[in-house]
Amino acid sequence: MLAALCLTQIVGWGVLYYSFPVALPAITTDTGWSESSTTAAFSAALLVAAVAGIAVGRIIDRHGPRWVMTLGSVAGVAATLAVAAAPSVGWFAAAWVVAGIAQAGTLYAPAFTALTRWYGPARIRALTALTLVAGLSSTIFAPATAALLDHLSWRQTYVALAVLLAVTTIPGHALGLNATWPATDHAARTRLRNGHVRAVATSRAFVCLTVASALTAFAMFAATIHLIPLLTDRGLSMTLAAWALGLSGAGQLLGRIGYAPLSRRTTPRLRSVLILTAVAATIAGVGLLPGPAAALVAASIVLGIARGAFTLLQSTAVSDRWGIAGFGTLYGILNAPTTIAMAIAPWAGSALASAVGSYPAMFAVLTATACVAAVVAAGTTTRSQRAT
Repeated sequence: MLAALCLTQIVGWGVLYYSFPVALPAITTDTGWSESSTTAAFSAALLVAAVAGIAVGRIIDRHGPRWVMTLGSVAGVAATLAVAAAPSVGWFAAAWVVAGIAQAGTLYAPAFTALTRWYGPARIRALTALTLVAGLSSTIFAPATAALLDHLSWRQTYVALAVLLAVTTIPGHALGLNATWPATDHAARTRLRNGHVRAVATSRAFVCLTVASALTAFAMFAATIHLIPLLTDRGLSMTLAAWALGLSGAGQLLGRIGYAPLSRRTTPRLRSVLILTAVAATIAGVGLLPGPAAALVAASIVLGIARGAFTLLQSTAVSDRWGIAGFGTLYGILNAPTTIAMAIAPWAGSALASAVGSYPAMFAVLTATACVAAVVAAGTTTRSQRAT
């Protein structure tokens, strides 16, 4: 199951997410569609994924991930082919809306739900393995998509990606996720009948957790998206700035490796505050350091480390506090504002940079946003944890 999910996450993220920014220049050049309209179509996919993810989580809680993720893969293939065939920007946007449904059914949220339920107490080990492998998706698919575009049109490239998605993720989910879905124990069934999901979702700790997660995702994603223009403004060449961004992505692996020992030594609340404070500090380091180039590259790597730790923090935040009963539904609710924040971050970051006059000033605002998130995270202790 874990091997199947590792494969499908690499390909799913690569085709349904990381291929777009690489293909964007070719798409706008060939079609004449504006960059803002094509990017808005992609953002629409993320917004749809955020909303659909709540329903997907509820279905997986009850029936398991196998057919949900298989059907999500089929939808992803259909959406990718529709993107390739789009005769107009409206068709293109509609295709990405379908891709958003596929993202909700195939990417991290359903995979995290599946592993949390299947692995139980050993979930951190399984989640760490999955995110370590899936973290290579951008490293593989950004250059692979670029290589395809060197020899094919962008439409032919998306057809090739759709074929790859079909031959890996559909059988991967249909055949690899065929283990018995663990039955909900009596205590968990009783909690669910007594309105466990509603009680958790409306609790002070969960609301604080959701707000802190969304604020952090916005600050972190906006900082990552605008890392290259910030670094080139600092005097780095485009090549060196691109390397810094790539190394920042590789730094995520270190953050994910370090999460397990941190989780064994800290409470969920302390762990949240520490990691979100580290996110704020690393955004400040990248944005406020004037140089030299080596220090800026090092700060970019540290930003990636914080991003990697945050991914695992979010995937375990619900189960660490409230157990695995209703996890899929609760994670879908938690993840929806975070995904929306990620969707608006590129546009909002650019608008913010224009409003404050420079990228360093924008990074200062993002630092303040992440600091607010760390303060809010201090309120994520549950009632039972306060009692002990």
